[in-house]
Amino acid sequence: MSEECCGPSASYDDCGCEIREVDETPQRLRDVREIQLAAIAGAALAVGLGLSLADLSIPARVAEATAIAAGGLTFIPQSLRALWRGRLSVATLMTIAAIGAILLGEVAEAATLAFLFSVSEALESYALTRTRRGLRALLDLVPDRARVLRGGREVEVDPAALRPGEVMVVRPGERLATDGTIRAGRSALDFSAITGESVPVERGPGEEVLAAAINGGGALEVQVTARTGESSLARIVRIVEEAQERKGRGQRIASRIARPLVPGVLIAATLIAVIGSLASGDPGEWIGRSLVVLVAAAPCAFAISVPVTVVAAIGAATRSGVLIKGGAALEALASVRAVAFDKTGTLTRNDPQVVEVLHDERYARGEVLALAGALEARSEHPLARAILASSPGVPAASDVQAHPGDGISGRVDGVPVRLGRPGFVDPGRWSERVLQLERAGATVVLLARDGRTVGAIAVRDELRPEAAEAVRQLHGIGIAAVAMVSGDNERTANALAGEAGIDRVHAQLRPEGKVDVVERLQREQPVAMVGDGINDAPALASARVGIAMGAMGTDVAIESADVALMGEDLRTLPRAIVHARRADRIMRQNLLLSGAIIVALIPLAATGLLGLAAVVAIHELAEVVVIGNGVRAARRGAFATPEPERRPPTAALRPFAA
Repeated sequence: MSEECCGPSASYDDCGCEIREVDETPQRLRDVREIQLAAIAGAALAVGLGLSLADLSIPARVAEATAIAAGGLTFIPQSLRALWRGRLSVATLMTIAAIGAILLGEVAEAATLAFLFSVSEALESYALTRTRRGLRALLDLVPDRARVLRGGREVEVDPAALRPGEVMVVRPGERLATDGTIRAGRSALDFSAITGESVPVERGPGEEVLAAAINGGGALEVQVTARTGESSLARIVRIVEEAQERKGRGQRIASRIARPLVPGVLIAATLIAVIGSLASGDPGEWIGRSLVVLVAAAPCAFAISVPVTVVAAIGAATRSGVLIKGGAALEALASVRAVAFDKTGTLTRNDPQVVEVLHDERYARGEVLALAGALEARSEHPLARAILASSPGVPAASDVQAHPGDGISGRVDGVPVRLGRPGFVDPGRWSERVLQLERAGATVVLLARDGRTVGAIAVRDELRPEAAEAVRQLHGIGIAAVAMVSGDNERTANALAGEAGIDRVHAQLRPEGKVDVVERLQREQPVAMVGDGINDAPALASARVGIAMGAMGTDVAIESADVALMGEDLRTLPRAIVHARRADRIMRQNLLLSGAIIVALIPLAATGLLGLAAVVAIHELAEVVVIGNGVRAARRGAFATPEPERRPPTAALRPFAA
């Protein structure tokens, strides 16, 4: 919480604002410390007013002093700390105004100021902690105890005691204490609390599972891959909390205006007091007006208008499986008018399969796959995984060399072998069939042994079942251009883009080529680049906003992108954009309202039309309105959509069984 809003703090940012690390998120309004102090101040003020009406002046002053002390504890200590560090803050204005009112004999006015100001601080504190509660609640999803195999038997331990390499035992219905890889067992796991995906996902041996996932029907043995403090869940909470401190454009505007406003108002108030006193001969009247101007110019509502909205919106998005890294990323997402998708792993399932094998009459189908598998044995490329799945256990080739954008070469049994795209290897008599397969959306690699083409392997990565619907939704929310950027050949890219409803295709691109395409699109309108966050990192960085797809557990994706979709459902993207746009509208509403109030109050206070109590009451009412409006950004209505229809693979290209 910033001290520009006069809230309690522990450290200062570059604007002279204090930031408090919230350790607890109160579940009830009455548990907030500021609310308790405001209640004491209000009760004391009411008693003081009652005693004043009964002409009991001394007890009334004691009660009013109590109200000042209780209310002042919410902002005076912070203002003094800021002043000690050479920073003028809004709380400084409030403190000076309260002291001035006391010096002028208006103790009741000072008590009213302290009470109303403490109420606004209490409501702001509660609003911020309330919006963070959903994020902090994620950490509560980690179970209190975990079962681990030690010394050949199961023992229960504190999850914090788990070490990488140990084996957890997770029974049906239990949550995982940390990330790991399934060593034995198969089950459907519910990741909805983390990724926002409502459908349980089947997982088996060798597959990754995440902290806080709920095990479904089968017992699992899971090899721990991260300590609980380093799990994907803990990392997400840490990144979002850090991101909440980052300022978006709206927050920077508020900070830039508030920073010179404080000394400017102090100077203006001094001039009003001096000039008015000299001109009228009544210094008491003009000093009083100058103090009221100090209060009228306090930009508390202005300063809190954006942070409250940003925290609320980011918290809601995180609970729905969208990691937005700060206010700047939120505003960038709201401004997007074009989207560029990577193909593999983003628009497609990233689970390619061999769908056809062409082979020379002197070679069997299995021999072609074995030669290709030998070259790809140490490759992590998705196409390599498909080929290796069809030819498991093949010894690796020797002298293997990668030819970026073209293919791979090496030696098998001392004979040179090449595998790659048409052009790198001559398709020869299979040219027409290769074209047909590529038009159907398959990627075809050709195999040459000792300079002669001996086979071709067609691999296809199926489109995600919800991809076409997601593209339709993007057009429906006003995204003017949806493009595909891919390193694949044009025919394959065009085939898959056609199925998804994408009409702008940029194929056969290397990473730098993707950057060029994004930058060209960027010259027309703000672009979001959606990729896997690793191979697409340059393009993600060059876009107005980089979005990593399916980033749970992927450090590079989370760190390189501005936004990470933690699940695998592409329809989350249009929903996230709608959510960001709504938050942006709320921010603008708050900025306009709070700015208008400052502009209106200063001349009214300077001319004496409004007294101290009236100015404070209007100011604090405005803060309550701004906070209430900002909290609306925590609604998650945009994130509710039905499950997509499951479509079978293209009929002409069924997976090939080795």
